[in-house]
Amino acid sequence: MNIQLIRNATMKCTYGSTCILTDPYFASRGTLPSYRSEIRNPTVDLPLSIQEILAGVQMVILSHIHSDHFDPSAQNALPKEVTIFCQPKDKGRIQSFGFSHVNDIQNEIVWNDIKIIRLAAQHGTGAVLSEMGGVSGYIFQSTAEPTVYWTGDSVLYDETYKIVDMYKPDLIITHSGGAVWGEKADLIVMDAKQTIQLCQYSKKSKVLAVHMESLDHCTISRKELQEARTTAGIAAEMLIVPKNGETITVE
Repeated sequence: MNIQLIRNATMKCTYGSTCILTDPYFASRGTLPSYRSEIRNPTVDLPLSIQEILAGVQMVILSHIHSDHFDPSAQNALPKEVTIFCQPKDKGRIQSFGFSHVNDIQNEIVWNDIKIIRLAAQHGTGAVLSEMGGVSGYIFQSTAEPTVYWTGDSVLYDETYKIVDMYKPDLIITHSGGAVWGEKADLIVMDAKQTIQLCQYSKKSKVLAVHMESLDHCTISRKELQEARTTAGIAAEMLIVPKNGETITVE
């Protein structure tokens, strides 16, 4: 499979014969409000034009619909007839934007010979969870393709380890920017420490770290994660930290 990181959690993936777009976030740099009252979001430009990003896309899958995962620019740019998969709680809202082929995944579905299993995810810990609301991760499985675990907007917690043990993914896609929320700066996605812990637990899985250097409330840079990787003695091919626009091939 090929995975092109676009920006944040937006990825263009060729999985089998299917071109999949995840969590489209298309806003121009600095056109949306700050999350931490520092600088406006997104903090960087898209590496490609929206037209280039959408070329060939057959299906969109959403981990959730927070503003940095499905923004008005994406809602306007996507063809209204595109196939969208989402968690059940988001289906009605997505349909209200005019999309006609919205499918909620209760547990699992098969589409274009791809099995997609919806999983639990935890967007923080403690009191902040009620504000973050429900989010999802996913497993992707297909003949002759690697098993992929996309954690979504989740911290590392007990269920993450259980999912790794159950599905034994070849690739884990983590949101590793160390985003924080609220006055107490509660961690709401993995940071460098948690990403390293996951690598050390799932030693046979490659980890692809995204959701970095695009939003003002993310606290971990690519350089910091790469330095943590070196300190932990993890090979670069086992913890991949792609740049925006970069394409990674996973056998």
